[in-house]
Amino acid sequence: MIEPLSHVEAPKSLWARLSTILEMIKFSHTIFALPFALLAAAIASHREGGWRVLDLVAILLCMVLARSAAMAFNRWADQRFDRENPRTATRAIPAGLLSSRDVLKFVVLCSLGFVAATTIFIASSGNIWPLVLSVPVLLFLLAYSYMKRFTSLAHVWLGTALALSPVAAWIAIRGTIEWPPVLLGVAIACWVTGFDIIYACQDIDVDRQQGLHSIPSKLGFQGAMNVARVVHVVMVVALVGFGVLTPELGIFFWIGLGIVAILLAVEHWLVRGRDLLKINLAFLQVNGTISTLLLLVTLADLYLPAV
Repeated sequence: MIEPLSHVEAPKSLWARLSTILEMIKFSHTIFALPFALLAAAIASHREGGWRVLDLVAILLCMVLARSAAMAFNRWADQRFDRENPRTATRAIPAGLLSSRDVLKFVVLCSLGFVAATTIFIASSGNIWPLVLSVPVLLFLLAYSYMKRFTSLAHVWLGTALALSPVAAWIAIRGTIEWPPVLLGVAIACWVTGFDIIYACQDIDVDRQQGLHSIPSKLGFQGAMNVARVVHVVMVVALVGFGVLTPELGIFFWIGLGIVAILLAVEHWLVRGRDLLKINLAFLQVNGTISTLLLLVTLADLYLPAV
């Protein structure tokens, strides 16, 4: 067992602790899911006749607060496993930089903030559905942290959790569920499932030792990569369906989708040799580019003159 790093002094000020928490939850990785929520919100708002400023503010707050709560809860719930994994032993809790209590307080504050932020939609358009659905959605997000204890399909749970973002944004703005956000959600679920499987390949041996479930620990590296390839192909197919059923999209989206397919191929090429450095490169850079690119091409089709 790896003990907390005794030479590391825990930050004492509130700001220092907050900064450590934001680093622990990889706050910058919000870029993975946020663009998809904004993408769905942009199309929904376009159909409503334009953006409502309060809706945009609420979506940003809800996304940031929900993800922060879920990531911090994951670090709190997994602290015992993180302490015994050489790759994660330097995370804030096992390293002694943060106490479990501090992290749990942060989870509670973000969770309350998320529920409170959904009330902005009531002020904006009288839509109560975000508030009604806020607690079930939050519980679903938090539950992911325990899935690896029971099932190798934890990656699918995570993918589904992020897939809620475009569906939730659409409901928040239009108060309905329609095929475009559903297909976009399917694409996100497959995208996240695939890259989480790739990311989990770093912990195959440790997961087996700790009795945790994952597709890589169950099928091995090559078997896991085959599954990741299949779900990423399904992602592209779902995005094609999304484009076909969303008449607001045009040439920019289809060009962007072609680039996304290429980027996915590059991602799989990078990790073919189980190079851990390249797994991190694929996870951080390629996937961040994919979500941002799809948002930008959608905005281009919505707001630039037709080509």
